[in-house]
Amino acid sequence: MATTKIWAIKDSVSRVLAYATNPEKTVLSDLKKVLHYAENDKKTINGEEKICFVSGVNCNADTAFDEMISVQKRYGKTDGNVAYHAYQSFKTGEVTPELCHQIGVELARKMWGNDYQVLVATHFNTGTYHNHFVVNSVNMWTGKKFNCNEGAYWKFRALSDELCAEHNLTVIKNPSGKTPRSIYFAEKNGEPTKFNLMREAIDFAIKCSRSFKDFEFIMREQGYYVSLNNNRKYWTICSVNSKKSVRMYRLGEEYSNESIRRRIHEQGIDGWKNSAVYYENRQQMKLFQPRSVVFKGNFKAVKKIAGLYALYLHYCYLLGKLPKDRQRKPLSPEMREAWRHLDRISRQVTLISNKDFKALEDVEKFVEDTNSSINEVTNLRYKIYNKLRRCDDEDKCAELFSGRDKCTALLKQLRKEKKIALTIIEDNPKIKENIRLEIQAQNLARGRKPNYRKKEYTR
Repeated sequence: MATTKIWAIKDSVSRVLAYATNPEKTVLSDLKKVLHYAENDKKTINGEEKICFVSGVNCNADTAFDEMISVQKRYGKTDGNVAYHAYQSFKTGEVTPELCHQIGVELARKMWGNDYQVLVATHFNTGTYHNHFVVNSVNMWTGKKFNCNEGAYWKFRALSDELCAEHNLTVIKNPSGKTPRSIYFAEKNGEPTKFNLMREAIDFAIKCSRSFKDFEFIMREQGYYVSLNNNRKYWTICSVNSKKSVRMYRLGEEYSNESIRRRIHEQGIDGWKNSAVYYENRQQMKLFQPRSVVFKGNFKAVKKIAGLYALYLHYCYLLGKLPKDRQRKPLSPEMREAWRHLDRISRQVTLISNKDFKALEDVEKFVEDTNSSINEVTNLRYKIYNKLRRCDDEDKCAELFSGRDKCTALLKQLRKEKKIALTIIEDNPKIKENIRLEIQAQNLARGRKPNYRKKEYTR
């Protein structure tokens, strides 16, 4: 089994000098830097990744950079996408370093033939062998640039699968596809994402199920529809508030049709015990009675909270963040996923409180005023820079530098507040929709029908 990926290296080679003098200002995708990473065994991750083999296809491994640059200069194509970086990663323990490198060289020859220069390097990182490919973007004979379109990626993956099959290695039948960067790192950090919540709901439903009917019912109680139709190739899951389904095998190997069927049948007597506990707790939830509180005083004298601040307080309450001494988990999947954005919500509440916003119109006006302030401060700082160019007096220069720093700090603050205000406008419809879905989920869990307002007709 091997996973593959390929992407463009867009920096010009001239940026190598900038990288050598100031590495913090150069991005990773530089030709010489990528070649250095692929070749140099000192370029390790915590000292764990070690180089095994390096080979050049249509070039010498020791002089790969010079040979690639000479081809680019010959055809006058030293800008744009100067190279491409690809990798091929194998399942842990499935290949030896020699076989991994052999397959990598074969893949490079099949993919790029005798037309492009390729450096192939095999690395080892925490037990996983993988190949790095650094490909010159310019054809050695025609000067044409390699067209790295979607078709090239699919060809690269197909050739890799063919070579894996030839060497009796496993091939991924159902690739999971590309995970968005934000979701990938959120899942890596254990934050509640859409897919993590689906996995958690499925695991809980399987644990408390005696049959597939129980499984479907418990998933529905958690806010998900599942399609377990045996006439379909793949079972699917989707939120009750969404129209988009997800094939369950994409959540991982333990969530394919066969795995779910096996896990439910393996429950045995534990499934019956867990199911009994689940239905008992569900019955207690329906018998839940709101807590009664006696208020001594006059409600008319109490300061009322309204507007955006009240909306956010209600939202934080439904999220389970307030009150702090009684934190709980929300019921709807959408609200549970919103836990990931608590820091963002906190910044919004702070700005609403500090600026005393009552409605979205106040936020929009604040954004307009902030834009005007940003322009004024920017112009003032520009004038200070002009004075600094012509100033020779040290005391005067020190005063101007102090004024410049104050303008910079003020600009930073204004831009930060503007960014938060824009997120308030952006998130407002989603917050209102999440509140509606959470109230609906609570009513259903307690055996109540949602309170729909009756339509009012005018004559």
